[in-house]
This record gives sequence, C-alpha cells and structure tokens, in this order.
Amino acid sequence: MSRTWSIREAERRDVPELLAIEVAQFPEPWTRAMLLDEITDTETRRYTVAVEGKRIIGYLGVMYVLDELHVNTIGTLPGHEGKGVATSLMDDAWRVAKERGIVRATLEVAVTNTRAQALYFRFGFSPVGVRKNYYERTKEDALVLWADFDVTS
Repeated sequence: MSRTWSIREAERRDVPELLAIEVAQFPEPWTRAMLLDEITDTETRRYTVAVEGKRIIGYLGVMYVLDELHVNTIGTLPGHEGKGVATSLMDDAWRVAKERGIVRATLEVAVTNTRAQALYFRFGFSPVGVRKNYYERTKEDALVLWADFDVTS
C-alpha cells in the first residue's frame, strides 16, 4: 500500500480539524486553547499533521524536555486507522528527535488502548509503571511507557 499523505508541521489554521479528531477519538479531548498553546510553543513542542489532499487525517504532538521526548497526543481521523498514518507520524518524530540529540522517550496510554500500545511497542516502548485513575473522566489507568533511542545509528 503506497502512502497517500504528506507530513508537515501543524499550524494555527489546523486547530479546527485537530479538535474534530480529538472529539472523535478521545473521551477527554483537548480544548481549542490547549491545542493553540501547544502548536504555538515551537521551542519545546513539535506538532505535525498528516495531510491527504486538503484534509488532515492524523496528527502527533511531542514535547522536548532536556534530552527526552514526551509524546503528548496522537490521533487519526476515523476511517484512516490501520493505514500507517500514526506510524509515519512517529517515524518523522523519531527522525527529528535523533537530530536533536534525544536519547529516550516516554508517554502514557490508556490500559485498554491496545491498538496504540501495539504502535508504541513497535517503536521500542516498554511499560515501566501504571498511573492509577490517570484519565479524569473515565477513571481509567494509564500505562507509563519508556523507550531508549539507539544513539549509535
């Protein structure tokens, strides 16, 4: 299957489409203000979007803290799951993180979100703990995952 989308950095004008994906995918979607704050903080954050035609079909937001990367959020437009959109966004984030000298990455993921966990495991993440009742609305626990970058490659 050939890739039909391109990846670019997110812009303020993308927020309505990102909000739509957030609402469709998550029980606790981010707000417009949260997304705007994240996208405009280009010093410590990097938000990218996967664009097919003129439509955003996925996005990824990461935060840099010293030599670490934290995956803040990732989402795919309903109907585009399982096509490699999230994988291509993660590939792009990994490439840039290595260029920045990042040596490890972390994130939290709902314990029931096995599809996302499978993606993260492919990128070398491993569970190191659980945050009880991490998600406020659902009271669901989150797995804490860490990955080390191969700094020799």
